[in-house]
Amino acid sequence: MSVTVFNPRLDDANVTPTTASAPTVAALKDSSSASMSADQAPTKKVFVTTQGCQMNVYDSGKMLDVLGDSHGMEVTHNIDEADVLLMNTCSIREKAQEKVFSELGRWRKLKEKRPDLVIGVGGCVASQEGDNIQKRAPYVDMVFGPQTLHRLPELYDQSNEQRNIAPKNRIGTIDVSFPSIEKFDFLPEPRVEGYKAFVSIMEGCSKYCSFCVVPYTRGEELSRPLDDILAEIDSLAEQGIREINLLGQNVNGYRGEKDDGSICRFAELLHYVSHVDGIERIRYTTSHPLEFTDDIIDAYAKLPELVSHLHLPVQSGSNSILAAMKRNHTIDVYINQINKLKAIRPDIHLSSDFIIGFPGETDEDFQDTLNLAKALNFDHSYSFIYSKRPGTPAAELPDDVSFATKKARLAEFQKVIVESTLAKTHEMVGTTTRVLVEQVADRHPDCLIGTADNTRTVMFPYNEAQMNELLGKIVSVRVTDFVSPHMVKGELVEVLA
Repeated sequence: MSVTVFNPRLDDANVTPTTASAPTVAALKDSSSASMSADQAPTKKVFVTTQGCQMNVYDSGKMLDVLGDSHGMEVTHNIDEADVLLMNTCSIREKAQEKVFSELGRWRKLKEKRPDLVIGVGGCVASQEGDNIQKRAPYVDMVFGPQTLHRLPELYDQSNEQRNIAPKNRIGTIDVSFPSIEKFDFLPEPRVEGYKAFVSIMEGCSKYCSFCVVPYTRGEELSRPLDDILAEIDSLAEQGIREINLLGQNVNGYRGEKDDGSICRFAELLHYVSHVDGIERIRYTTSHPLEFTDDIIDAYAKLPELVSHLHLPVQSGSNSILAAMKRNHTIDVYINQINKLKAIRPDIHLSSDFIIGFPGETDEDFQDTLNLAKALNFDHSYSFIYSKRPGTPAAELPDDVSFATKKARLAEFQKVIVESTLAKTHEMVGTTTRVLVEQVADRHPDCLIGTADNTRTVMFPYNEAQMNELLGKIVSVRVTDFVSPHMVKGELVEVLA
């Protein structure tokens, strides 16, 4: 899969109204009839640029899978040789829509040189903007939401049918609907590289935090059936995957149906996944404190496959700001959950998300956030300055914290986190850590590298006779040297699994 860093500049896009039509589910079942084998035509190549979260990275991989399965397309990292350009968008960052149109303005120039180039826009901005994308950028052929990426083969075929129609009469193909969770029924068998894989277990979110667009762009929470998830993980394990990362906007709110009609909660799902042959490590993201229940905490005592790392977004250390965010939990509850977990897993590493400068945040509120970061000694965090997201309740609040204040607070907060990260990495020296061995180090070909439970990259020397024995294995490494805030070096102790 090609995942390209998205760093656009702002420019203008033409505004021309168009109309659109959407494919039907029934049509999808016949879409493969339109695909071309290699002996009929040159293989088409597809380029994907991905913005945002791990859910989007996962979705981008599935876009490539469905087009490869239905039309035999191959991935390219070179945008100039691509026949299809796909942009998987994210609404989280400020001015997300304008950044999308800026990038599309550059893609327009490519299409002017190559009129047969097919351009598609998917993801959360596509879901928000809908046909406005083709109104502002009429050269876009396909617009699809996170829940309709499985319909890409049909959308692609429809765009080809419009190829010989005059541009002013051309009809774009748009589908940004929320068709339950059907997309997983139409996705091909997962294909993987390496030893780690994401598995989406649910879509959408029903928490409606006041700052968040996810419920509006991905819909309400919908959980995949248990058997479907386990079948996907079985397939991944058979292909050599050793670590599974379970994905969802509110992943620990999973409520999937079992084959007997009863409901499987997230803690129970963790137990099922731990029993899949070949799966040695389990991660999950992103969690919500409201759903971080005692049965999940207890799973850390019973499942060695669960890594000793938890990402649990808190967003603020102030109860008044949490109330304004409509998070519906308090700091006392959050701290109590972490203390329970640390009693079971003393070596647990904790990361979180923080929004700095939310409307109404006082100096005292910010100090509460700093105090929380220091008290819980976070391993690392994703922290951002608050900015309005169109369509969210918080966008109606007076943004009364100046940008200069937000920027200064963010710098002060991140200094605390960086110091904690450095300290925790230095503390690894002299200890042993569990590592999934993944590849030969690019800059140090005499070393293998892998990922520790706490997400640090670990490098250790090897001899060539060991390579096949070690790649894809869980090993114990004694850490001997600090390399960087997120990397250490060590010596192989033993193969664990």
